[in-house]
Amino acid sequence: MNRILLLLSVLLLVSCQKQTNSTTALVDYFSYDDSTTVESAGVKMIPIKTPVGDFKVWTKRFGSNPKIKILLLHGGPAMTHEYMECFETFFQREGFEFYEYDQLGSYYSDQPKDSTLWTTERFVEEVEQVRKAIGANKSNFYVLGNSWGGILAMEYALKYQKNLKGLLVSNMMASAPEYGKYADEVLAKQMKPEILAEIRALEAKKDFANPRYMELLIPNFYHEHLCRLKEWPDGLNRASKHVNGEVYTMMQGPSEFGISGRLKHWDIKNRLKEIAVPTLMIGAKYDTMDPKAMEEQSKLVQKGRYLYCPNGSHLAMWDDQKVFMKGVIEFVKDVDSGGF
Repeated sequence: MNRILLLLSVLLLVSCQKQTNSTTALVDYFSYDDSTTVESAGVKMIPIKTPVGDFKVWTKRFGSNPKIKILLLHGGPAMTHEYMECFETFFQREGFEFYEYDQLGSYYSDQPKDSTLWTTERFVEEVEQVRKAIGANKSNFYVLGNSWGGILAMEYALKYQKNLKGLLVSNMMASAPEYGKYADEVLAKQMKPEILAEIRALEAKKDFANPRYMELLIPNFYHEHLCRLKEWPDGLNRASKHVNGEVYTMMQGPSEFGISGRLKHWDIKNRLKEIAVPTLMIGAKYDTMDPKAMEEQSKLVQKGRYLYCPNGSHLAMWDDQKVFMKGVIEFVKDVDSGGF
């Protein structure tokens, strides 16, 4: 009997220790060491210096982990962090520290009107300022960019990889001309000829404000290649409502059906070999981007890995979520442990 009581006492002690350790870890994770200000659920407006003045960008911090700080770069340009909210549960379960972030010009950040601000180079400098503000460095800093955010992530790595631990590029080819070719020669041919003809006719007239243009694109292109869920997530719907159309059109063009704005000739494919930090390239079967090109890019960087989402589209984080998140989390953990 005494032995049984002794065993039960030991088990109870171990259980209490585990519970205490778990509770302590949880408290540490949600403690941001920011006792000088009122807590605001991790939201902070970060000051940004630009050639035409000082502005502020919206960020939201989740968790506290000195080993892993991930900055999420949304697409558009000038969409919002809202469609990337799906990372919240997945990353918090893993104990990652991560940041949602609206780039300058996006809905929750300042929206200056000076058109000289909307260049890739200026956005890269903005990301570097955000990095400094969140206290990230070579030992812990990851950027995860989707679509235009992937362009920004690759450009940032080319200039500032000395400050990066890992790079994740979700659904973005490294060449806008090759993307345009894929849209014309592959994606367009998957449409019904009469639908494509009507879309092309509107484009030829530059009649992009015509409601019919989006009436055609949404069911025949966006629901096929942007997000294939029958009901679009609330975060994506909110981001779509909040897009800054002026900046988006100036840089991307009027739709995701190819690039026709300032980014039309953007191409850094030949420079991928310069990227030496561990890199994950993510492609999807139904993506607006050629998944084979994404796989090729994983081989062009010095330390690359490819993640393929067989049921995903441009927002595979939503429509092939389990595959996407599992691959992303494994990559971050492998880089963190030095096993990549």
